[in-house]
Amino acid sequence: MAAWSPAAAAPLLRGTRGLPLLHCAQRMFASQTEGELKVTQILKEKFPRATAIKVTDISGGCGAMYEIHIESEEFKEKRTVQQHQMVNQALKEEIKGMHGLRIFTSVPRH
Repeated sequence: MAAWSPAAAAPLLRGTRGLPLLHCAQRMFASQTEGELKVTQILKEKFPRATAIKVTDISGGCGAMYEIHIESEEFKEKRTVQQHQMVNQALKEEIKGMHGLRIFTSVPRH
């Protein structure tokens, strides 16, 4: 059996995006991660009529999985699957680096 070494253990001590797991634990102390800010900005640009956008990194800050809540007039008269397709299309480049995505869409109530 090979002896343990820090170099051999390094891959096990990293999150899904190659960041140290300590980075993921630091999420508890930050208001918003870079990933959350980036995804929020893209959604604001793609859905200018959105009345609410909330992006939460549910992977602990590693950027592997996000939960998105978005309320927009652009979703009016569209089925839920179409609404989700719109969000997926808006984030198609970012999704390539994610493990998962939860999407919740709605139309503003007047």
